[in-house]
Amino acid sequence: MDVFGAIADPIRRELLLRLADGPARVVDLAAEHAVSRPAISRHLRVLSDAGLVRGTDDGRERRYALDPGPLSEVGALLGALTASRAPVTAGHLDALGTEVRRAARDRRRGTTASGTKTTGTSAKERTA
Repeated sequence: MDVFGAIADPIRRELLLRLADGPARVVDLAAEHAVSRPAISRHLRVLSDAGLVRGTDDGRERRYALDPGPLSEVGALLGALTASRAPVTAGHLDALGTEVRRAARDRRRGTTASGTKTTGTSAKERTA
């Protein structure tokens, strides 16, 4: 199975997230999910076949650890999909906030963006 097929299942994604914290025994992984231990073992086998986890025998128990190498393929796809979009930075948001405040101030003063006075009466002038 390829990496994309392996990460398509939500339980397998949860297992990967858990293994990102460090190696774990199958019994511990099964205790964290509402599925049987054999089902967790099958999910781990799929992840292992895709190269995303590796299992080692530790006596009678089997421990699994994350192998993030194959995820570079997913990262490359995500990078290609988002490369054409410019990132929105905190600076962009600050500039937008400044423009919103400036437009609100200009509306209150009755001026346009170029600084010229707008025609018509303001609310202050109507009440006077």
